[in-house]
Amino acid sequence: MSTFDQIYLSTERLILRPLSESDAPALFVIFSDARIMRYWSTPVWSALSTAEERIARNARGMSAGEVLALGIFHADGQRLLGTCDLFRFDAQCRRADIGYGLAFGAWGQGYMQEALAALIGYGFDNLALNRIEADIDPRNIASANALLRQGFRQEGLFRERWIVAGEKSDSAMFGLLLSDWVAAKNPATAAAGSPAILLVPPAAY
Repeated sequence: MSTFDQIYLSTERLILRPLSESDAPALFVIFSDARIMRYWSTPVWSALSTAEERIARNARGMSAGEVLALGIFHADGQRLLGTCDLFRFDAQCRRADIGYGLAFGAWGQGYMQEALAALIGYGFDNLALNRIEADIDPRNIASANALLRQGFRQEGLFRERWIVAGEKSDSAMFGLLLSDWVAAKNPATAAAGSPAILLVPPAAY
């Protein structure tokens, strides 16, 4: 696997790039917000050091080609809006997991759809992935909707898979195949197999 520490992706409104040490305060603000972490698999961050450690760990993983962890920045002013990652790569099966989080103030503006499309496209087109998987809390309708809009399909439900701060929660497992992604770009072939789209609440990705 190639190293990922020099990867920059861009969309109409966003720049996706590796986080630097100077991004730690902005990253901490996002993930110390209980609204963002409501359905996360870890507790709300309570110290700036958690953000600093996350950035350092991601930098090591990026250099080793083990994780592609990018900050989502607004192209106008480079304001940090969130993060999106590809991780848990399986070279033999050409598979990876995807994860993402968006600042509360950026919800409902379509930013996550832009970021996910860019990251997924990079995974399939540049990393030769055949499958991308996601594990979300089934109560997180906005997150499920973000995946469905990218062509993911829900493939299973794992009961009480996580216990965070004493609360048990299930995992909804989603998958996206390269063939799904290619078909979605071609309306003539995508119509028959397109998954249903959930209605998005007003405050959503």
